[in-house]
Amino acid sequence: MHVIGRDDAAASPPRETTAGDVETSTPTVRLGSFLARDGSTGAAVGVDADGPHAAVIFGKRGTGKSYTLGVIAEGLASVDGVAPVVVDPMGVFGGLRAAGGRVAAPTVRPAAIPASAWPDLVGLDPTGGAGSLLWRAVADAGSTASGSQTSEPSPASRTGAASPSLGDVRERIEASNAPEAARRAADNHLRLARSWGVFDADAPAIESFAADGTPTVLDLSGVPERAAAAVVRAVARGLYDARVDGALDRLPWLLVDEAHAFFGGVAEPALRTLLTRGRAPGVSLVCATQRPGALPSVAVSQSDLLVAHRLTAEGDVARLAEAEATYLAGSLASRLPTGTGEALVVDDATETAHTVRVRERRTPHGGGSPRASRTRAATDDVRGGERVGGSEGDAGGHEPEEQR
Repeated sequence: MHVIGRDDAAASPPRETTAGDVETSTPTVRLGSFLARDGSTGAAVGVDADGPHAAVIFGKRGTGKSYTLGVIAEGLASVDGVAPVVVDPMGVFGGLRAAGGRVAAPTVRPAAIPASAWPDLVGLDPTGGAGSLLWRAVADAGSTASGSQTSEPSPASRTGAASPSLGDVRERIEASNAPEAARRAADNHLRLARSWGVFDADAPAIESFAADGTPTVLDLSGVPERAAAAVVRAVARGLYDARVDGALDRLPWLLVDEAHAFFGGVAEPALRTLLTRGRAPGVSLVCATQRPGALPSVAVSQSDLLVAHRLTAEGDVARLAEAEATYLAGSLASRLPTGTGEALVVDDATETAHTVRVRERRTPHGGGSPRASRTRAATDDVRGGERVGGSEGDAGGHEPEEQR
């Protein structure tokens, strides 16, 4: 098996079991197989899971990027010493329960978001009256709870120590001597944040998502975009801080689907921290997106693994070109595969690029596209002898589950 992301694969060769798992003294996740130009598959390909990595998975809708992210997540579920945490904005990774995973509707502590980020989070100008009032109220509430004088997240945001609630912040706003208009605006925006349902002063510490190695899916489907960004920032920074502080004895992997939605907003600073500094404490980040052109350049330049499914948009192909290293011959764009589930893998560790066919999932994949012929309405029409569209043979028909 060829292992991407590892330059010493020959030192501890993996061995596959009949179930397709990998047995090796060095943790490895089975990704798929080499794909020849004639469409035939060759030797198995794995991803190193022993050390930390920064990776990006690109692909237009329907080519397999979320499916590939799920393949990596379920592979990590069987690796000792790591803990996969999946950010699921579309609600398609629930199948990881079959690999022993859990699905959580996450809540985080208000203190996990720096006071300086709160105005942007709720849509206020940080230099305006209401925005500066909210900033100060969050900082003061956090200082009182932790007994410190800092406006950044305190250890209380990651441990069992006292943490301020949104109610505490509202009391600070009401008790201030700011103009009534500023107090009212700040309070209204804070009420909006409370309505999101993702903030709880008694929420578990972030490291609890990765404490026992069980795959954790953070189900953010239906959560407002700003609320989801707040959760991603809290989790990304919390995992990093937990490793730095020695509060987490496993190496966490944060896998983020639709990652473009979390850059350019409140979550970006924490994601950048993992990209640029996550290696030292051992925190891995895998970003999957159908819009690579929307990711910052640092996401590509700092990634040591790149998995590219089919891309057609000019901006997305241009972002892929930023990954063209001196050791590669020719352009990556010219080598992009065209089939669903096929991917071009660029590996900095071995300074190689290969085309692979991603293996089939062993857990259910929830990313297949809906079909009109499978809806209850279509099925009922067929049973009643009325067919509005398509052939009768389409009703309730089963097709192989698609990669998304």
